[in-house]
Amino acid sequence: MDSHRIALERLREQAKLEIATLDADLRALFEASRADNADDEHDPEGATIAYERAQLTAVLAAARAQLVSVDDALTRLDAGTYGRCEVCGEVIAAERLEIRPFATTCVACAQRAGR
Repeated sequence: MDSHRIALERLREQAKLEIATLDADLRALFEASRADNADDEHDPEGATIAYERAQLTAVLAAARAQLVSVDDALTRLDAGTYGRCEVCGEVIAAERLEIRPFATTCVACAQRAGR
């Protein structure tokens, strides 16, 4: 399980760094658009700014969700339940955990749930 902890800690640090970077980018975009005082509706670049803001917001939300998933996986690791499917209780395949270390379900249960 030490290799799982190392992988999860690495993912956690990467997610935190990505969140900080995206958050700074989003703040800079808000500042730039506020300083520009552009009218998105009539500015030909307005749609681009709105789109970029929406994209950054979505990617930031996904990074935050991944950090929560990684933290939850670390909690399961500490509790001794890491690597067990939360639906059927079976062991999650090592290959799945290698690809998705914060997985909470086995492949079969994930497929049944449509994930």
